[in-house]
Amino acid sequence: MMPTLWFVIVALMVVVYVILDGFDLGVGIVHWGVGRTEDERSVNIKAIGPVWDGNEVWLLAAGGTLYFAFPPLYAAGFSGFYLPLMMVLWCLMLRGVSVEFRNHIHDSVWRTFFDGVFTFASALLAIFFGAALGNVIRGVPLNEEGFFFTPLFTDFRTGPEPGVLDWYTVLTGVVSLVALAFHGAVYLALKTDGQQNHKAKRVASGSWWVLLALTLLGVPATLSVRPQLLDNYKNHPWLFVVPALVFAGLIAARHFLRFDEKKAFLASCAYLLGMVGFPVFGLYPVILPASNVPERSLTIHNAAGPAYGLQVGVIWWAIGCVLAIFYFRHLYAVFKGKVSAESAVYGH
Repeated sequence: MMPTLWFVIVALMVVVYVILDGFDLGVGIVHWGVGRTEDERSVNIKAIGPVWDGNEVWLLAAGGTLYFAFPPLYAAGFSGFYLPLMMVLWCLMLRGVSVEFRNHIHDSVWRTFFDGVFTFASALLAIFFGAALGNVIRGVPLNEEGFFFTPLFTDFRTGPEPGVLDWYTVLTGVVSLVALAFHGAVYLALKTDGQQNHKAKRVASGSWWVLLALTLLGVPATLSVRPQLLDNYKNHPWLFVVPALVFAGLIAARHFLRFDEKKAFLASCAYLLGMVGFPVFGLYPVILPASNVPERSLTIHNAAGPAYGLQVGVIWWAIGCVLAIFYFRHLYAVFKGKVSAESAVYGH
């Protein structure tokens, strides 16, 4: 019971991070597409200024929860993906530095440089996170001790001894890039008005078609790499509501984008929920498949922490989660509404 509960908790933390930090990553990706002038790019930054660093807290929370609930998975993942994780950390630091430093000096060259860094780091992070999910779905070459080493790339083929990057993980990285770009553009449409609102909607509408094509391509590609994903859905048909969210959210986002930006953003959130939830609940009870010897896969049973610790941890996790919810509710309530070029840097 406890391992399953913590599996759901970890999945929830990841989904919350993808949705919340996903839109400010997306803003970074479309930063130059929506913000053609320096003032417009400043509005983009102001739209996420009060919340972007708070959103990243959920990444730390997800990592901490994973370490507490499934320490062997944490140990295997953070050792096997050491190089990609270092790249992720550098990109996270570059995003933070670019957001904070661009306003320190009122010089067009200075701001243009950090705007470029912001977009570059945001795009790379989206690709890395998508490729990471692709690696989990495809599996990694676990040894008898439950550890692995995976080079950055080999021959770009999936198999028993793959690299971090192959045709499938590159595809999931591109899907992540476009999905978060769409998510960010919808968020900017929600937070801006006038000409910039129209630009955000145009970027969102254009990326929607690309996202639809990639989603239709990604589903069969995922099933070809990991056909076992459908087993849980066949055994529990009610789970099909999760992949149904993918297409329902995508269609609803396109529909509402024209006249109700808030509903369009919520629909985009539903799409991301379905995209992350589909493989997660398809893999259960496996949390890290072994690509070489399936019996070595890490599951919620052989990777779970001590039972007593998991029981006590639920209480403290619930307390911390309630406090976080109240904080974020207050934060988003204070900074609700549209932003403009006349707004304060971190306020409206």
